[in-house]
Amino acid sequence: MSPTLVVKIGTSSLTQPSTGLLALSTIAHLVEVLSQLQRQGYRVVLVSSGAVGVGCARLGMTERPRTIALKQAVAAVGQGRLMRVYDDFFTSLQQPIAQVLLTRGDLVQRSSYLNIERTLQELLRLGVIPIVNENDTVSVDELKFGDNDTLSALVASLVRADWLFLLTDVDRLYSADPRFNPDAEPITHVKNIAQLAELQVQVSQAGTQWGTGGMATKIAAAQIATGAGVRTVIMEGRSPQKIVCILAGEPVGTQFEPQPRPVSARKRWIAHGLVPLGKLYVDEGAVRALRSGGKSLLPAGIVAVEGAFDSQDAVQVCDRQGREIARGIVNYSNEELDKIKGYQSDEIVTLLGYEGVETVIHRDNLALTQ
Repeated sequence: MSPTLVVKIGTSSLTQPSTGLLALSTIAHLVEVLSQLQRQGYRVVLVSSGAVGVGCARLGMTERPRTIALKQAVAAVGQGRLMRVYDDFFTSLQQPIAQVLLTRGDLVQRSSYLNIERTLQELLRLGVIPIVNENDTVSVDELKFGDNDTLSALVASLVRADWLFLLTDVDRLYSADPRFNPDAEPITHVKNIAQLAELQVQVSQAGTQWGTGGMATKIAAAQIATGAGVRTVIMEGRSPQKIVCILAGEPVGTQFEPQPRPVSARKRWIAHGLVPLGKLYVDEGAVRALRSGGKSLLPAGIVAVEGAFDSQDAVQVCDRQGREIARGIVNYSNEELDKIKGYQSDEIVTLLGYEGVETVIHRDNLALTQ
């Protein structure tokens, strides 16, 4: 199968910082590059921000809306305009495109997750470039992606991409914010996300006034994508032609090495599609059993329970220090787990007063994330 690329471009790259109006020269360059890659045999998905920013400009608003209702209304205005611009540019190069609007809720349900996967794969087979954005007009706060960096990483996992390019307003990741620290060191290569902690990277949480994503969201997206086996690049968005240079082997931007890809579609869905409602903290023995033994999680290994959830909800599994090592679908509620944590499985019936399954998370319902 031809290599699959997911390219995410942020509002800061799509619009002019001072006015919020579309940066048409950047869009033209991006469209030209993606169409060229498509002709060369790559399968391309574009994840595009900008609907709210474009809507603000269209309505003469000078700052980003603060309420959800206003943001959704403005996004409805901007989304059509943004797609019209993309369609005009791509049509001039005879490249068909498709609009795909998603909410996090679309990925939570297993059936809709698979349906989205099949639709995207069919579009790619047809030589179409899907343009994906969050459906801001209908998404509710608890099921929002939060930013399109996260959305792009989840889409990259969904389509089993080879590359994820995060186009932003800086040329690469730095050890500190280079705008304020002259001693900031560029980081060109990251073998794993844990390496960033060793480098004591300082990242800015704030994006531009027109966008929602800062560098922290891009690192989080890189963690999701690399965990799904996708090589990830943070690069400067005003120079999309550098994507071609990166594919040719040039050391542009910051590249994150992919981790071993989850073997099954179900494991990918558990790791990246579900929204965790709680956390289970486990001891060192449980960490070893899950990571190297391919075992199920038993109540004896759990040291603490956090959050409110029911049986068959998704949770994070963390070590004692709070580092996530896996996600899974639990067989017990948080109240039940508070009663059986730290005990052997054969004691469950005595502790709960009724028969229960011996595993808290069966290995078939558990996906490693680190």
